[in-house]
Amino acid sequence: MKKIDKLILGAFLGPFLITFLVVVFILLNVNMLKYFDDIIGKGLDSVVLGQLFLYFAIFTIPTALPLAVLLSSLISFGNLGEHFELTAIKAAGISLIRALQPIFFFVLLLTGLAFYANNYWVPKAALEAYSLLYDIKHKKPALDLREGAFYNGLDDISIKVDKKYPDGVTLKNVIIYDHRKNDGNKEVTIADSGKMYSILNDNYMKLELFRGYNYTEGASNERALAGQKSRNSESLSRSQFAKTQVVFDLSSFQLKRTDKQWFQGNRQMRNMNELDYDIDSLRNQILAQRLTHYYSRSSMFSYYAPQDSIPLPADVKAYKKSHDSLETAKYTQRMNPPHLSTTPSAPVDSSAQKLALAKADSVRAIDAAKRAERKKNTVVGNMEKSDVSQRKLAQRRAEQKRKRIERQKKQSFQKPTNVTLATTKKPLSDSLIAYKLDSIFQASPDAMAYQSAANSARQLKSQIANANVQIDNFEKDRRVFEIQWHKIIASSFACIAMFLIGAPLGAIIKKGGLGVPFLVSILFFIIYYVVTMQGEKLAKQGTINVIFGVWMADLILFFVGLFFLKQARADARLFEADFYSVVADKVTRWIKRKKQSKTSLA
Repeated sequence: MKKIDKLILGAFLGPFLITFLVVVFILLNVNMLKYFDDIIGKGLDSVVLGQLFLYFAIFTIPTALPLAVLLSSLISFGNLGEHFELTAIKAAGISLIRALQPIFFFVLLLTGLAFYANNYWVPKAALEAYSLLYDIKHKKPALDLREGAFYNGLDDISIKVDKKYPDGVTLKNVIIYDHRKNDGNKEVTIADSGKMYSILNDNYMKLELFRGYNYTEGASNERALAGQKSRNSESLSRSQFAKTQVVFDLSSFQLKRTDKQWFQGNRQMRNMNELDYDIDSLRNQILAQRLTHYYSRSSMFSYYAPQDSIPLPADVKAYKKSHDSLETAKYTQRMNPPHLSTTPSAPVDSSAQKLALAKADSVRAIDAAKRAERKKNTVVGNMEKSDVSQRKLAQRRAEQKRKRIERQKKQSFQKPTNVTLATTKKPLSDSLIAYKLDSIFQASPDAMAYQSAANSARQLKSQIANANVQIDNFEKDRRVFEIQWHKIIASSFACIAMFLIGAPLGAIIKKGGLGVPFLVSILFFIIYYVVTMQGEKLAKQGTINVIFGVWMADLILFFVGLFFLKQARADARLFEADFYSVVADKVTRWIKRKKQSKTSLA
């Protein structure tokens, strides 16, 4: 390694380690503040807290590494430019690209390490962190006796202490209500003073009480429980003690770990191989749902073209072929179980074995022929039933139409009788009622067909809507898992994009320290974060492609970095006022020349 490489690497590695630790610490605090209320007051020991902080620190690596590379490259090349070391390097005939090579190769190595961490360390750390956090959330708060207030943290026990001494052990004026019998406040212990200890690895709490009384009321008898009045009043007993001991179980206050397999289905806790399996499973579920929808088309066309077939799409057809082959293999394995291997000590007659195999083959052939015949008869029977039902329906419609025409003819040729108004009111009302009843029970066949078709259409619409909702849910889950798969690679590649921005920008700014570089790095990191979040949101909604949504931020920053690299090679002064004044003068002169050319042509 040459001296210039050692110089540049030495200027980069120190700020990188410091900024990486600082960024991890900041991101860790941001994550922990969200769960601050769930952690405080649970009486967690230092080991559990250390594990929780370590897991969440590893979980922040995908975000911390790109930001650390950006900030450290800005600081290192800003320091080199500020102390004119970069100018001396260029004066020696060494280009900026050559000066960037040692750090660039280090960033490539760091990108590979980031990919390994994102694919293996981060999912395991996420599983451990969130499973531990779940157990902490469901853990009871630590035992906390406060002066002058009842503590109800123990199961069916209420304790009140008037005063706690600074030693944390001695208590004054202790009252204990025992509700374990669910019979009200019938067991009370009052003591003048006491001492509190934890024993057996904090699994039990022992109270030593001094100078007090135990009050116990008699339990209700069976007559009182049955709702009958009791002639005898309940008894009350009081016992005095100089010293007594009470032990309470504290096992419910211990941290109980949940099985981690309940959390392994989350996308953040899966590596790329597991995500590939999940994505493939979701695709198969989508294809299975679509195939089921195509299979149900026979129930949608009861009368019109019931024998027509709808061609399956290519992807659904391929899934059906693979699914049928798997089902056939399973059926064959189930119908033909593997024969038990015989031991060498028990020879098998070859002729008997051949005879048994021949019988088994003949039985299977007969069964297959019977199944094919039943299937054929079923298909033919269904077709015949369909034809017969259609003929019967047509005959029934023709018969109903003929009867309706005859009834209308009879009503048209019927002559009115010469009777008074009072005598004709009742027959007319009966005839109207009979006509209305006939219109209900003898409705038009066309109207019945229309109603049946409308009901079938509504039912079909509901089925299609439900199927589309299920497919949309599967598609959304598939996009979410694909986003996580691409994020593992994209967050690693972000280190290269951030380096291409930070190193040339530091050479242009020529300011070291934590002032200007910190502000510039925060600005670009905010842009990176906002574009990433927006791209993932649009990709989850299906508005844009998943690949473009995940890689959009990296691509934008990559091309911005190439632009800064080009400007740094040309020693551009992008952050100086003179640069923009020169650009403004050039634009003004160009506008004047355009105006002069127009006036000369006029």
